[in-house]
Amino acid sequence: MTTPTSPVVEPAPPSAAETAPVVVFDNVSITFDVKPVLENLSFSVAPGETRIILGPAGCGKSVLMKLANGLLCPDTGSITIFGQDITQMRERDLYPFRSRIGMVFQESALFDSLSVEDNVAYRLHEEKVPAEEAHTRVVEALKFVELEQAIAKFPSELSGGMRRRVSIARAVITKPDLILYDSPTGGLDPITSTTIIELVIKQRDVSHTTSLLITHRIQDAFTLAMNRYSPDRNHHMERIPNDGIDPNTKFLVLNEGKIVFDGTTEELVTTTDPWLKEFVS
Repeated sequence: MTTPTSPVVEPAPPSAAETAPVVVFDNVSITFDVKPVLENLSFSVAPGETRIILGPAGCGKSVLMKLANGLLCPDTGSITIFGQDITQMRERDLYPFRSRIGMVFQESALFDSLSVEDNVAYRLHEEKVPAEEAHTRVVEALKFVELEQAIAKFPSELSGGMRRRVSIARAVITKPDLILYDSPTGGLDPITSTTIIELVIKQRDVSHTTSLLITHRIQDAFTLAMNRYSPDRNHHMERIPNDGIDPNTKFLVLNEGKIVFDGTTEELVTTTDPWLKEFVS
């Protein structure tokens, strides 16, 4: 008597929703006071991808981030987030849409009059989440950024790096599908900057959240691309073996409101473009 064997079940192919870009800018332009800030931007961000946005000061990086969050509307072009053209959405429809986006603002943007717990739980309070559940989720988010001991403190009692970590905890507490980091290491010393980049890598590798990240520090950008989260190293990052590069971390470089590079780490470091070579050196 032969023993029946179980049929081999092939994994189902990913659905269109799982493979469709999370972010799509299509020929987006915006002008302030007659001066073009962004011109004809077109790019997309795949699910689970971290897109690092580089460029000189004043090239439109922060404006791009505000467009992605629906805080600004372009003059021309379309912006599709989660399959929806947000340039056609009314403000009241944008509010629930933004609940799927975590935002880490430049300079943290914490409320000075609120405790760390209430700052992190701000969105949960708006959504009328019960107090006990909100507290549990705040503790979880603060543990993620290794700052649970500061739960009762106020922003004035925290260092700049600690405030930035609280801002990250506030961004991840709703388990967003997209996180926007606007210069998360701006104004921080190199050691503190490394701590923040480690948290970004941890979020990328543990939660596989799609992200857009602005940075003015080239070294932070390459640290993101060349390191991975390591639970074996006390939950810190480690260099990817064999000089490896994270395949889901890519670059977008702006200059004078236009995209001058859109591609992988390998393509960026081997570019022959004179301006790009000088910029990343």
